[in-house]
Amino acid sequence: GASPLSSIKHAGSPWELGLTEVHRVLMNNRLRDRVVLRVDGGIKTGWDVVMAALMGAEEYGFGSIAMIAEGCIMARICHTNNCPVGVASQKEELRKRFTGIPEHVVNFFFFIAEEARSLMARLGYRSLNEIIGRADLLKVRESVSLTKTQSLNLDCLTQLPDTRDDRSWLNHEPVHSNGYVLDDELLSDSEIQAAIQSQSSVSKTVQVVNTDRTIGARLAGAIAKQYGNNGFGGHITLNVEGAVGQSFGAFNLPGVTLNLEGEANDYVGKGMHGGEIIIKPYAAATYNPAENVIVGNTCLYGATGGVLLANGQAGERFAVRNSSAKAVVEGAGDHCCEYMTGGVVVVLGKTGRNVGAGMTGGLAYFLDEDGSFPAKVNPEIVKIQRVITPAGEQQLKELIETHADRTGSQKAKTILANWSEYLPKFWQAVPPSEKDAPEASTDTAASKVPASAQ
Repeated sequence: GASPLSSIKHAGSPWELGLTEVHRVLMNNRLRDRVVLRVDGGIKTGWDVVMAALMGAEEYGFGSIAMIAEGCIMARICHTNNCPVGVASQKEELRKRFTGIPEHVVNFFFFIAEEARSLMARLGYRSLNEIIGRADLLKVRESVSLTKTQSLNLDCLTQLPDTRDDRSWLNHEPVHSNGYVLDDELLSDSEIQAAIQSQSSVSKTVQVVNTDRTIGARLAGAIAKQYGNNGFGGHITLNVEGAVGQSFGAFNLPGVTLNLEGEANDYVGKGMHGGEIIIKPYAAATYNPAENVIVGNTCLYGATGGVLLANGQAGERFAVRNSSAKAVVEGAGDHCCEYMTGGVVVVLGKTGRNVGAGMTGGLAYFLDEDGSFPAKVNPEIVKIQRVITPAGEQQLKELIETHADRTGSQKAKTILANWSEYLPKFWQAVPPSEKDAPEASTDTAASKVPASAQ
């Protein structure tokens, strides 16, 4: 879709090669019954489905072709926020151009199924299950007139283990349950249930380990089911201690505060819509939090609201596709604020390369103590400037004050105590959609800060 042309044409390998190799190895090691093979990557027709089935696939993924069915014209500018038909844009005027409806996609797949059915009928079979892994039905075309393919040996695609008689490997064991998870315990707690029902307040403390994943997601789901995304009038506070697994605070909602003392894996705050996620190191930690990673990669992915405050550094792709959330961290890896469309991000430390790639909305502030930041910015869309408006300074300072108050960050306190010294060291990343925002606009003299602070 939006990948660089070099990736589309030259990265990866044909699905036929990967599928047949995996199917062969699993069959030879008597492990095929333990896996369901799904193939994708250029699957477009019923013919592709039948070919994939003969080579061992049981499930088939459709990507670009399904988007085309609902109106995509493959303009290949998804990353610019300027999709001409509104499929991949957050701009209201462009989204109004989107004419696709679910029925278009459904109808397309009906035709895919009909083509696959007719091909199977010509082969003499009634269902896909009957032909999965039947590579003996594949034959190499002999009437090939294209010189560059005449010498190809396709035995790797056609010489697969014989599955005509023994089809038992298609009988997979039932998918295992994840068992009892922490959110089950939270939702079964009578005080939390009472707080949800009566929209009152409650605070709980829980111990976690890194196999406790997606903490808070089911809690948010239970609240949303009853009150919607913004209707909950109570307040639930979870004080979490330990090293938590992936997706901590995913889909968090207003009225829910997650306080973590420890560290978190990837995807913190994924899809969060509101509330607060506050992360700080163990109380007994002897290291400098500002110089150590405390949350993993891809935090705030697709967030539409809420606040994330982390007393430490974040991994790569921090705030990728962030739409409205606010965040303060003390350092970040590569691709910070990638594809961001809204919200505010403050980084009180060093970042990696490619900052702001595809960033079309929102504002970001970066503390640059060694002068290396400008070289790390992707300049295709965003421009950087110093914090030159009172509104921008106020926005930045208030977020840092909140960060210091919630996390106890020593670095934030140092910055606030020496504000006139640190303010000139901040860069503000401004995409075109925010150039006239009061926090970034320099159109009027009244909006400018004194020259000494620039």
